[in-house]
Order: sequence, then structure tokens, then C-alpha cells
Amino acid sequence: MTRARTFRGGTHPPGNKGLSSGKSIRKIPAPDIVRIPLCQHLGAPSKPVVSKGDTVIRGQEIGAQNGFISLPTHSPVNGTVTGIEDFPMPHRRSGSVVVIETESEEGGQIFEKWDDFHDHSPAEIIERVKQAGISGMGGACFPTYVKLSPPPDKKIDTLLINGVECEPYLTADERLMLERPDDIILGMEILAYTLGVQRCVIGIEINKPDAIDVMEKKGVTVLPLKVKYPQGAEKQLIDAATGREVPAGGLPLDIGVVVQNVATAAAVANAVRDGEPSIRRIITVTGQGVSSPCNYDACVGTLFADLIEESGGYTGDVERLISGGPMMGIALYTDGVPVTKGTSGVLALSPQEVRDIAEGPCIRCGKCVDVCPLKLVPSMIATAAENRRWQMAKEYGALNCMACGTCSYVCPAGRYLVHYIKNAQDAIRSGQGEGV
Repeated sequence: MTRARTFRGGTHPPGNKGLSSGKSIRKIPAPDIVRIPLCQHLGAPSKPVVSKGDTVIRGQEIGAQNGFISLPTHSPVNGTVTGIEDFPMPHRRSGSVVVIETESEEGGQIFEKWDDFHDHSPAEIIERVKQAGISGMGGACFPTYVKLSPPPDKKIDTLLINGVECEPYLTADERLMLERPDDIILGMEILAYTLGVQRCVIGIEINKPDAIDVMEKKGVTVLPLKVKYPQGAEKQLIDAATGREVPAGGLPLDIGVVVQNVATAAAVANAVRDGEPSIRRIITVTGQGVSSPCNYDACVGTLFADLIEESGGYTGDVERLISGGPMMGIALYTDGVPVTKGTSGVLALSPQEVRDIAEGPCIRCGKCVDVCPLKLVPSMIATAAENRRWQMAKEYGALNCMACGTCSYVCPAGRYLVHYIKNAQDAIRSGQGEGV
């Protein structure tokens, strides 16, 4: 195995992956009622194309693409639409959902199965990926077909498959690599063919030796990576794998690279080979606040409460419920929110797992600067934001921050650095930063 590589900066939060890393993926049936969000991806939400009382079948389009950066939405079940309503979301305050009373998950409407993707043009594959509603399943939820459609002047020479899963607690991608490697590999081959690239690499941290072994035995080129957060972030993975730096405000395609998560690659394989739209995903349910941590194959629209119940319920007091990982995830006020295509994990953390310290003033220690993977000065951006100096925050690079949480994690004063920086980003993007 080649020497493990990494990037500058970052930190080492406790992994806590042992709670669920040994638990095989368990496919669970759809609940009696599914609530399918019309906004599960970056960009414009889908436009509903069904109404109350309509009968729908599994795989049927229930929300149409509503712009270039948008995707269609599909029903994961056969059933009857009982309404379209506003509902709490795991990634935003609320959003529209199509409520369907489940009758079954058998059969349904799927796309034509393609035995050999080489029989189809890259343009046909891109259209299939779009119509299947596939978005990035590593957290960003960016429509996959857009990544597969770089401008003619952007020459892509490298495809990176992201199997890092550096967020503490989460093990869904690891289990996917161990249990369904052929889906990932087929998806990688389809993506490479579509982009016209020869160099394909999968990055995996060395704390997943079984996954590395499985992929190498399948003939895949594996890049072993040091265990460090946020090694799985797109720019940091590219840095470690290629030595190239994505310019500030730029995209990976600007330097000839496309990055796709392992779960996204598997979803592409399912859409092209099997004709399956994106209606299910692998989710880790874990933390000391849940009785039996596990990795589930669940349909979109399943409530977090249903997943918690499948895991034996809560163990007692839950200090914090999080959608995603503890570093970049979103704290929730209820478990009555639906699974989306971007839901990687549900964490029920006990009081012993949560670090809550009173926020104090910045002591100018510089730790946030040392660990920032994007070479920013988080303390200065946050101070400017606190004082509503939006233009100053912009000049310090507020818009370049990816909100990885590394700075807040190491801050001895307990400063809410990411919170302040996000406020600055919102203000700048809304125009408040002009001249202030």
C-alpha cells in the first residue's frame, strides 16, 4: 500500500465509529405514511405534478425539475397522495412535502434497464442521471448531472471517488464499500466513461483497512489517506490526491477534476443498470442516546422517528439530535423530519457526548488559523461579523469558508465561529455587505 497522504491543517476529533461500523446494512420497509420533500438538492425545489387523491406508483415522478440547478423527485412507494403540505426539514426550517399513504413497494415504474452502458452515449447517460434525480449523497446534494456536464473549455482528466467519510460516528459509506463494492465500481466506470477520463482513484482513510482491501482486490486504484478531519471535503481530497489547489471561488472542474461520493457512484449504477431512480439511501443511526446503532437502507420520506424506533428507541436523556455528522450536521428540535437523498446519518447524543462550554472572548491563540484547511483567519472573520462589518468579513474570505467546524472545535474560548461566519455569508449574499 502506498504512503497515506493528507492536506495542510485539520484536526482529529474522536471517531466514535465503533458503535455502528460492524453493523451490516439492514433494508427496512417504507412506513405507512411517507413524506417526500420536494427540495432534497441544492438549487430550486421540484415543482409538484401530483395532487391530493392521485394514485402513484413506485418510481413515478411526483415533482418536476424546476430550473437548470434542480432535479425531479420520485415516489418510493405505490400509494395514494393525501396532500402536499409544509413540513419540518432536516436541512432547513421547513419545506413542501408530498404525503403518500403507502400500499406497497413492489414493482412500480422504472426506467429501461441498460445491460451495457457502452451502448449509450455520454449525453444519454447524463440525461438518465438527471431524470433519475441523482444528487451528491456525501452532503452537498449538488445535482450530479451538472457535474457531468462541464463547459467545453474545462478539460477533465481525473475522477476522484470519495470514500473518506471523515465525519465522526458515520459509517454508511464504509458499509457500502464493504457490502456493495460492485455497485460503486460500476458507477465509477460509468462516470469515467461519461466524462471521458482515464484516471480514476478512490480515496479512503486508513482507519478503514477492510474497505481498502476490498477495493484493491477488485482492481481499483485506492489512495490511502491519513485519518484527519475534514479529509473528505472536496478541496482537501483533491489536494491530497493530486497536489492541485482549487482557486478561491472556483470549482474542481477549473483544475480538471470531478469528485463523486461512493454512494453517488452506486446510485448512478442503479439508475443506469437497473433503471432505479434515487428513492432510497444508506443511513447511519448512532450515538449513545439510541439503543441499537445500525446502518439502514431506507426510503426517502421515512421519518427520523421511524429510524430511531427501528434502532430500539432512545436510551434515556438525549442531549442533542443531529442530522448528519457532529461537525457539519444540523441540530434538530424534533425527530419528526423526513429522510432526504442527502441524509447520511441520524445522531442521538447523550449528555456525555456533547461538549457545551460557555462562550468567552477571543484570546488570540491562533489555533483556528492553524487548523483551517482553507488557510483563512476564522477569528477575524467572526469578529467582523459580530460587529456587522460585512465588507470586512468578505475581504477576510468569509465566502470561501465551507463551514467544516474545525475552528469552532479547537477554540478554547468556545467561540461560535461557524455561526458568525455563516451570518456573514448570508448578509454578503443578500447584498448587506456592500460598502459596510
